[in-house]
Parts: sequence; structure tokens; C-alpha cells
Amino acid sequence: MLPGFFLTEQNRTLLTNVDGSLTDRGQLIIKGTPFNRFGEPDELSGTLLWLCSDASKFVSGIVVPVDGAFSAYAGSLIPN
Repeated sequence: MLPGFFLTEQNRTLLTNVDGSLTDRGQLIIKGTPFNRFGEPDELSGTLLWLCSDASKFVSGIVVPVDGAFSAYAGSLIPN
């Protein structure tokens, strides 16, 4: 599974200002994400359950992006 951008305590200060508005980096990420938002932690659950279940027992060698279409659309907008 390839999670996209999820707002967590680990990255909150990088992506949001004290007043809750987005930092420049946060704005750039949202601009490059067609779903126009950060992911919610529970949005990883469905893919995780699928990968751990018999429904995916013949699946191998793939990466499942759970990223609001970021990787398909604009991953190149984020500077290194």
C-alpha cells in the first residue's frame, strides 16, 4: 500500500500553521491532489482489509496508491 498525504501529529507543523491554515508546502500538496484534501486515516482501512483478506489471495507484486490521485496527477509538483 502506498499512502499519500495524511495529516498526522508527525507532520501537522509541516503542513499547517498554528491558526489551522495550510503552510506553503501544505498548499502545494493540496494543489497537486485532485481530491483537494488530505486523506483520513480510516481511508486506509479498506485497502488494508482487502490486502489481508482472501479477496486478494492471488494478488502479488503491486502497489496500491491510497493518495487522492496525487501520484496519478501531480507528484512532480512537490520539490525535493
